[in-house]
Amino acid sequence: MDIFWTAIGVAVLLLFFLTMGMWIFAAMMAVSIGSLWLFGDFSADRIGLIFSRILYRASNSWELSAIPLFILMGELIFRSNISERLFKGLVPITSHLPGGILHTNVLGCTLFAAVSGSSAATTATIGKITTQELKERGYDRNLSIGSLAGAGSLGLLIPPSIVMIVYGVQAEVSISQLFMAGVVPGLLIAFLYSCYICFRSWMSPSLTPKAVVSEQTIWQSFMLLLPILLLISIVIGSIYRGIATPSEAAAVGVAATLMLLGFERQLNLRLFVEAFRGTLITTIMVCSLLITATLLSTAMGYLHLPRELAGWIAEQNFSPMVLLFALAIFYIVLGLFLDGISITVMSLPITLPIVLLAGFDPIWFGIFLIIMIELGQITPPVGFNLFVLQSLTGESISRVAWASLPFFLLMCVAAMLVSIWPQIALWLPRFMTG
Repeated sequence: MDIFWTAIGVAVLLLFFLTMGMWIFAAMMAVSIGSLWLFGDFSADRIGLIFSRILYRASNSWELSAIPLFILMGELIFRSNISERLFKGLVPITSHLPGGILHTNVLGCTLFAAVSGSSAATTATIGKITTQELKERGYDRNLSIGSLAGAGSLGLLIPPSIVMIVYGVQAEVSISQLFMAGVVPGLLIAFLYSCYICFRSWMSPSLTPKAVVSEQTIWQSFMLLLPILLLISIVIGSIYRGIATPSEAAAVGVAATLMLLGFERQLNLRLFVEAFRGTLITTIMVCSLLITATLLSTAMGYLHLPRELAGWIAEQNFSPMVLLFALAIFYIVLGLFLDGISITVMSLPITLPIVLLAGFDPIWFGIFLIIMIELGQITPPVGFNLFVLQSLTGESISRVAWASLPFFLLMCVAAMLVSIWPQIALWLPRFMTG
């Protein structure tokens, strides 16, 4: 029973620091030091020696170099007119579908997610164009906001994904395989969203007035979509064909983005400086969380918490589905209060050993975890997509959350399907490497 009191003590420490309003990386460092000192009887000298080695090892990872590069790529695209061209290119394609150009939210986010790696960036970039356009054309406000909130979260699941890189580094699994595993589930969720829009349009045609058909030809639409398709092909294609690692592909993607913006005469000093400033702020946040999460993971290891808790759960003989259901509730609750990267780095030291002991594939669990994190992106009070949409639309956070509810439920359906049929996530990485 001592191990359970230790676990409760660690949880209380963490909640105490978080409720004080402390930064999450500082809270994790304080909990790491406090746990070893209070529950492990470690001296200050020994804690300092352990952490000095861990800090160097955690910050000296080649895989981490992909994070600032993918962030920079997304920042450059966000500040260009590529998102506007993406919308204009999708209008002729979607105007003939039931639901009309409301599908630009889903398709636009799906395409932009493949070059962004961030849920908030995907939502903001597509939303700054579509929210006003759909409002002016008389589309239902709730359906417009909700579809954008749900589809924007695909920035975490469709590669390249920053959260996938964080998970891959912590779980010590192939980031390339994680990227491949996210493709089919991401497309499945996008398909469910589009089906729901079609269904709502069929049931209530007034929600989605018939769009004015654009006079653009298919060729003109393709040319408008060409920049984003080109960047997707360069980044994802180089990884899947084995030409580049994820870190190398990120560098190639940044170079291709700079060349594209230079060719189109959009690259200037102001855009460059703003993109670098945004990249620096986000990168420092992500890497600080990663490094302090490694300290927390090490502290938990010295206290034997993961091993003992995993052993206790194994003795209970929970069925795999019961265990997954419990983990799903756990992650949805965490998503009410924390962002995706914080959830990943704080929970994995405890949950990953339990999942591996239960026999789940770590690649599959990474996809399951990211879907759970996506659910947190559209749930109050700390759903980042909700705040992005609130600032874009001027609507109350309660209305944005209510509009997102159907898409939250659809994502729960997707999580259930991926749990029942793990091959949805595992088929592509095994096919590409088989």
